[in-house]
Amino acid sequence: MSSKRRVRRLVIGDAVWLWSQGHGHPDGVCRQILSLTREGTAARLRIVFQEGPGLIVSGGYWHDGLVARSEGEALNLHEPGVVRQFLEAAQAAGVSAPAEVDGWTLYDAIVRADASASSAQVLSAGSGPAAGAPE
Repeated sequence: MSSKRRVRRLVIGDAVWLWSQGHGHPDGVCRQILSLTREGTAARLRIVFQEGPGLIVSGGYWHDGLVARSEGEALNLHEPGVVRQFLEAAQAAGVSAPAEVDGWTLYDAIVRADASASSAQVLSAGSGPAAGAPE
């Protein structure tokens, strides 16, 4: 088994998820596929990112596991924190295994949540006097 299809473990609370990501071209169109299975079950959740106008998946030009919108942030499907965000976004949308879901709808939710969290951090960091500024 190549390292690109290596199965990894993700622990969230009491649940253990087995996940892998890969790249394919079943009909000539590039896709990144994130596959998750809760340990002890056979039901697989497949999160599929298909390339298209403004939709970027790694396909030789970028590192393996990259998904991005042309005007947006790139996400790395090799990072457990990113995988967790996609799993939690799917669960929040009511998706459960077995299922296949369009990853771009989840991508948008994650990027919006990250932007909101970043804005909140900037606001809270900027709420006090500036370092070195007279009070």
